[in-house]
Amino acid sequence: QVQLVESGGGLVQPGGSLRLSCAASGSIFSRVAMGWYRQAPGKERELVAAIGSIRSGGSTNYADFVKGRFTISMDNAKNTVYLQMDSLKPEDTAVYYCNTYPTYVFPWGQGTLVTVSS
Repeated sequence: QVQLVESGGGLVQPGGSLRLSCAASGSIFSRVAMGWYRQAPGKERELVAAIGSIRSGGSTNYADFVKGRFTISMDNAKNTVYLQMDSLKPEDTAVYYCNTYPTYVFPWGQGTLVTVSS
């Protein structure tokens, strides 16, 4: 079973940047699309960004609320998906997770907490 481990979260001021990493325990990106999701306290988990499998060309799509601020990418050699987050807002505060897209195939990792606050 593939395991996903998220890292890179932390406390950042509004307008700041963070880069999240999602390391997979196996070589999966050639055949599956991946997504970054987030869950804020008291809210449902929602999709933030997705990237297609390498076989499909690795196209990206973003939720409207992060377009122009976040960038998803992958490094197949490192079995890692990244989420570069710029111009962070307090409403971006959440636990961020990665998993396959559009359906969840692997067990959820522990996530990484992002807190945007002054």
